Amino acid sequence: MKKFGKWVAGVIGLYVLQTSILPLLAFHGISPNLMLLFSVSFAFLRGPYYGVLMGFCVGLMQDLATGTFFGIDVFSYMLISFICGKFSNQVFKDQLFLPVLASVAATFIHYCILAAFMFLLGYRFNLMMHAQNTLLPMMCYQFVMAYPVHKLVCWMDKYIKDGK
Repeated sequence: MKKFGKWVAGVIGLYVLQTSILPLLAFHGISPNLMLLFSVSFAFLRGPYYGVLMGFCVGLMQDLATGTFFGIDVFSYMLISFICGKFSNQVFKDQLFLPVLASVAATFIHYCILAAFMFLLGYRFNLMMHAQNTLLPMMCYQFVMAYPVHKLVCWMDKYIKDGK
């Protein structure tokens, strides 16, 4: 139970950082999504099943806190965490290139899922202009923040496994 409490504290700390300090660095209202980065890194470290569980938890927390379409973040985080977790046995966990590339791909998948749901719900928007104004800045932010978040998750995992 102590391990679970430490992970919860880490997730809450990242969420507080995401919602309080990072909006000050926002570009046209777009800021990094640390919860997505956390769930991707956690899935790479722990595998698909724990990754899906973490994706569900952080997606539910983000859906409850933001007030957007309920369940979209849960669905997309779980799907992305499962995909990343499936590759966890085939990759080295501590390299630099993997979390950066995975974060950019996860951001693109998350954006595609959101755009598909918005289209299915009847919202009309110019996909190319929306992608240029939303997706590109988000991918740049995720590119920059992926390595620090991955290192933090690796450090937390080692810290919790050592039992300190």
